Amino acid sequence: MKGYTVFCVDQIEGLPAHFYAKAGTFKNPDQRNAQAEAFFANTGVQIRHGGNAAYYAPGPDFVQMPDFESFRDAGSYYSTLAHEATHWTRAPKRLDRDFGRKKWGDEGYAMEELCAELGAAFLCADLELTPQIREDHAPYIAGWVKVLKADKRAIFTAASHAQKAADFLHSLQPKVETEEEQAAA
Repeated sequence: MKGYTVFCVDQIEGLPAHFYAKAGTFKNPDQRNAQAEAFFANTGVQIRHGGNAAYYAPGPDFVQMPDFESFRDAGSYYSTLAHEATHWTRAPKRLDRDFGRKKWGDEGYAMEELCAELGAAFLCADLELTPQIREDHAPYIAGWVKVLKADKRAIFTAASHAQKAADFLHSLQPKVETEEEQAAA
């Protein structure tokens, strides 16, 4: 171990100007997708915006998302929202999905993350969105590999639960009558 003395830039006089520059914010150049916005609004997921992390909070039962503008593009925003919405379906009052998670990073956690990622891929395909690779995928993949090596059927289990989650989110959409249904009425 090695110790370092660290100073806040505001405490030092005479530094070059680039040390005082504010960190730039990344502005998403895309527009919101009306179809995806309507889909997620119809699910009833309580979505809170702000901060720099996306997650599902099971106790208070909400999805936290960074602001739309902070994502690289619309696809990144919606694929992340689809991932978190898939987590939202695991609540006991919805699909009551439990892979036996005891702590962060264990096999149950890895299975839930694999399920959420597959669910996001299914939802993005349904909504005609391009799923985006996130920077935090690498640590997740290590957990997935461990689970997949231990159980050869784990991918099928995760995919089955992911499909149930996607179907559940679709079931929350308003019913649109087909032309045949309208003609029969």
